[in-house]
Amino acid sequence: MKTSIEVEKYITKQKSPQKEIIQKLREAILKTLPEINEEFKMGVPWYEGKFYIVALHDHVNLGFSMKGLSKQEKILFEGKGKIMRHIKFYTLEDVNNAEVMKLLKLVADKSQPC
Repeated sequence: MKTSIEVEKYITKQKSPQKEIIQKLREAILKTLPEINEEFKMGVPWYEGKFYIVALHDHVNLGFSMKGLSKQEKILFEGKGKIMRHIKFYTLEDVNNAEVMKLLKLVADKSQPC
């Protein structure tokens, strides 16, 4: 696992509850996929072109690559993107670790980097 100092800075400057949500999602990614490389591109944390985390005005999106997923698998995510879709988290309680980890494993195993 390679983590990014820029990601640390990004997290530090976020307001609550976005900061805590991002920290929890990041921990889930790094725990579920311990070999994944973390980078900072396009102004947000990215994970090998398959996942991203972005703080927005009133929530956090965890983005997932859709390349290689079936139509049935794609409906597990929000949005209509052909390449990336997401899940929204408004509160820390919205983060169901078991569900997030299941989706991370699915995308890590089946999708292609964007």
